[in-house]
Amino acid sequence: MRSARDDQPVRPTVEDEVAAAGSELIGGPMGRRALLGAGWWSPVRVIALVAIGLFALGMVQKLPCYNYGWFFGATTQYTHACYSDIPHLYYGRGFDQGLIPYFDHIPQTVSGGMDYLEYPVLTGLFMEVAALLTPGGGTLQHREQMYWFVNAGMLMACTAAIAVCVARTHRRRPWDALLFALAPAFALTATINWDLFAVALTAGAMAAWSRGRTVAAGVLIGLAAAAKLYPALLLGPLFVLCLRAGRLRAFASAAAAAAASWLVVNLPVMLTHDASGFHIRPGWAKFYTFSQERPIDFGSVWLFLSQRTGNPLEDANTYASALMVLGCLGIGVLALCAPRRPRFAQLAFLVVALFILVNKVYSPQYVLWMVPLAALARPKWRDFLIWQACEVLYYLGIWFYLAYTGSGDKHQGLPPEGYQLAIVAHLLGTLYLCALVVRDIWFPERDVVRRDGSDDPSGGVLDGAPDIWVPGSVRRERRTEPASVARVEWGTGSRNP
Repeated sequence: MRSARDDQPVRPTVEDEVAAAGSELIGGPMGRRALLGAGWWSPVRVIALVAIGLFALGMVQKLPCYNYGWFFGATTQYTHACYSDIPHLYYGRGFDQGLIPYFDHIPQTVSGGMDYLEYPVLTGLFMEVAALLTPGGGTLQHREQMYWFVNAGMLMACTAAIAVCVARTHRRRPWDALLFALAPAFALTATINWDLFAVALTAGAMAAWSRGRTVAAGVLIGLAAAAKLYPALLLGPLFVLCLRAGRLRAFASAAAAAAASWLVVNLPVMLTHDASGFHIRPGWAKFYTFSQERPIDFGSVWLFLSQRTGNPLEDANTYASALMVLGCLGIGVLALCAPRRPRFAQLAFLVVALFILVNKVYSPQYVLWMVPLAALARPKWRDFLIWQACEVLYYLGIWFYLAYTGSGDKHQGLPPEGYQLAIVAHLLGTLYLCALVVRDIWFPERDVVRRDGSDDPSGGVLDGAPDIWVPGSVRRERRTEPASVARVEWGTGSRNP
C-alpha cells in the first residue's frame, strides 16, 4: 500500500547537495512540513514561470543585436554573442516577399545560393505563420525586428509547453524540470533558430508515453520529426526497451502512429503531379539533400580534426554514418545486457547525444535537443551544471571565432586554436554526461531516480514490466543472485541509501 508520503513530490533540496546549497539564495531547503503543490503555486506552474522568465532574460541578452547588431557591421552580432538566424532568414528565404516555402523558388540574389527553404515542413510552417503575423510596412530592418519578436513570442509558448511536459513526465519528480528551466545554455540559444518547436513536440511525446498513451506519443514523435530530424531517433530506444519487456505491440502502435503523422504532414508538400505522374517536389527534398551534401561545419569533431590535420575529410558523411550505426548498436547492447532494463529517458539522451557528437555540424542551439532529456535522464545538479558550463564556453567560442574570421586584418576575437579548445570543451562535456548515464545504467543502484524503488516513471507501459527477452548470461546472473541482494539493488520502496 502506498503511503501519502510516497505520493509527495521529491524535494531536490533534500537529496541533492548542490540544489540545497543553491536554495540558500531563496531561504534555504524546503522543510518537511512544507505544503508541496498546495494552492495555485504548484510545481508545474512554478517551473513554467521560471522557464518563461529565463527565456525573457535570453531575449534581453539579444538586445544589442535587436537594436543594431543584425544590420550594421558583420562582427557586432558576434562580439556581443547575440546572433540569430531568424531576422536574417526573413529576407534571405523570401518571407518578406511573401514567397511560399517549398513551392516558390528563392531568387539567387536574395538567398545567397539556397534555391529553396532548407528546413523540414513543420518548421517551414512555423516560419510562415510567424511571417503572416509580422506587421507590414516600414523598413526591411523594422520588419526583420518584428519577425524576430513574433518568433520569440511563439518560441516562448514552446518553452512553457516543454517545462510543463518535462515536469509532468515523472509524477513524483516534477522539480527535475528546473534543470531545463534554469539551464544557462537554454537562455542563450533559445532564439537563435526554431529548434524549440521540435523540442516541445518531443517533450510532449515523452510525457504522453509516460502516461501509457502510445498512439499519442507516436503522433507527437512523427510531428516532431517533421519539424527536425532528431526526434525520430527516439523510436530506436523504444524498440529495444519494448523488446526486452515484451511490449512490442506498444512499440508497433507508436511507430505506426509516428509514420502516419509524419506522412500526413509531409505528403501534401512532398508530391507534385504532372502529365507524367507523381514526382518528389524539389523544394520539399531540399532539407534532405542539403543535409547530405553540406561539408563539415562549425562545432563538429570533424571540423576539429580537419583544422588540426589540414585534411578536408571529404568522406565525413561515411565516417559519421558508420559511427552512428556502431554507436546505436552499442546502446542497444547496453540496453539488453544491463542488469536492469534502462529507463527510457536514459537511452533517449544517449542516442541524441551520439547523433550530436558524430554529426557534421554542431550549431549552438542543438544543445536544446539534449537539455530536457538530460533533466530526465540524470537529474543531478552538479553534473548538469558542469555540462552546461562546457556548452556556454562553446557558445561564446563560436561567436568570438566568427568575429575573428570576419574582422579582416584586425583579428578581433578568438583565433582558430581557441575555437578548437571550445569544440573540445563541448565534446568532453557531452561525453562526461553520457559516461555518467551509462554508469547509472550499468549500476542501477547509482540512479538517483530509482532510489525510492521506482522502475521507469517515464516509461509508460514499460514501468514495472518484467523482462521477457534478456540475454542468457544476464538471466543466469539474476537466477543465482541472493534474494536479499536483489531486493536492495532493485529497490522495493523500503531502501533509503
